[in-house]
Amino acid sequence: MATRIREKAKQRREERDRRPNATARFVRISPDKVRIVLDTIRGESYVNAVAILKNTSKAACEPVIKVLESAAANAENNLGMSKNTLYVAECYANAGPILKRIMPRAKGSAARINKRTSHITVVLDEAK
Repeated sequence: MATRIREKAKQRREERDRRPNATARFVRISPDKVRIVLDTIRGESYVNAVAILKNTSKAACEPVIKVLESAAANAENNLGMSKNTLYVAECYANAGPILKRIMPRAKGSAARINKRTSHITVVLDEAK
């Protein structure tokens, strides 16, 4: 049985995605707002994506720039790639846990306020 576990682990290592990526978890912004920004940079080169984000006036741009620059640094330091040849292959924002708050309303009732969080992931790849 132990040999089968080793074989499966070896197979997982071989099939693992080797593209540089970065993830920011538990970012306190709604995933819908982040997805609007991510749609503008998907498929762009790294240099163009950074320029687009720095000139866009959306609150989600700041954490997305941090994740994008982290992925580029991972590519440069860990995989020896050049930042000029990178492009945004994949980027997505998944929903994180929701912080549930209550706002008092009339006649002793209460309204629920959902403060949403996001997990932002950016995957880069080298242009061929």
